[in-house]
Amino acid sequence: MKIPYVDLTDFTLSTSTGPAARDPRWPVLVVVPTYNEAANIEAVVERVFEAGDDMAILVVDDSSPDGTGKTVEELATRHEGRVQLLVRDGKKGLGTAYIAGFRYALERGFEYVCEMDADRSHDPHDLPSLVAPVRAGDADLVIGSRYIDGVRVMNWPLPRLVLSYGAGIYTRLVTRIPIMDVTSGYKCFHRRVLEAIDLDRVNSNGYSFQIEMNYKAWRMGFRLKEVPIVFTERTEGLSKMNRQIVREATLKVWELRLRSIFRRL
Repeated sequence: MKIPYVDLTDFTLSTSTGPAARDPRWPVLVVVPTYNEAANIEAVVERVFEAGDDMAILVVDDSSPDGTGKTVEELATRHEGRVQLLVRDGKKGLGTAYIAGFRYALERGFEYVCEMDADRSHDPHDLPSLVAPVRAGDADLVIGSRYIDGVRVMNWPLPRLVLSYGAGIYTRLVTRIPIMDVTSGYKCFHRRVLEAIDLDRVNSNGYSFQIEMNYKAWRMGFRLKEVPIVFTERTEGLSKMNRQIVREATLKVWELRLRSIFRRL
């Protein structure tokens, strides 16, 4: 049974079953923001379910004109209860998409909440290695890192690699956060981290969103851990990277550092 779209202020909700609470079979929710990812999303969903039978997926779609939402609705019918969809009115950005997904996860009682890109740059088979340390109580936030145990990036041009690696050095120098891959978008949170962070005060998008969430979790005393992943540049669709994202991240690290000094995180 399909639930009609329901107005929820900054997004509309459509799911295959409209669950008010998570199914106990699926304690892990993988949040996947999308915009024009119709060419990739089916493969991502199927591979996530290959990786673990304890996972559900929430796709947060910004009204993609290419039919991404319709593809997800079809997947929700195929995988009843495990695929859910939030459709937002217009393109609102990565950070707010994740915040919407985090709120959804907390309201429905998920214990472990993962972030993952929709463009197949993240291998879904790495998900168990992200979830395991959190589940075992060894970490509160696990980050899939491209930069521990060497550089693990495929098909990036050298300038893009230098920019990403350099961003990590720059962020560590300014904030002192002990993380090699500060901008990774592949990670797993225990729900207590998301409950502790004031999501209303997270105002970043793009790379700076990842930096802000990592930094706030670390400053609150949560345990961060990196595990190695291989990142492969997308082969379908267009990258969302732009100069505004880079500029925002450059300034955000100083804002976070100053807010930390004055205890206003």
